[in-house]
Amino acid sequence: MELEKNTRLNALFDFYQPLLTAKQNEYLQLYYADDFSLGEIADEFEVSRQAVYDNLKRSTQLLEDYEQKLRLYADYLERVQASELLSAYITEHYSQDHRLAELTEQLMILEEE
Repeated sequence: MELEKNTRLNALFDFYQPLLTAKQNEYLQLYYADDFSLGEIADEFEVSRQAVYDNLKRSTQLLEDYEQKLRLYADYLERVQASELLSAYITEHYSQDHRLAELTEQLMILEEE
């Protein structure tokens, strides 16, 4: 469960990072991406662990609020799923069409970016 939460928050951070303040960006980056502890972040910024915790809590809630309103991550997941289904269907039913296979591969590459 914790791994899923971290993966989701990292994805939300990737989508909404430009909407956050510099301090929110730094705290989230250190805690979720670089695996710093609350104490290590507190030492780095010369604040209390409680201040770091409060900032992270507010920032993660803000990311969830952005996602609820804008749905960038949910839409991305839907596109990836649709691309995978399309690719599987094309591979199964049109395996001899090389141009179609090439276009499908390009689509998959675009969705990974």
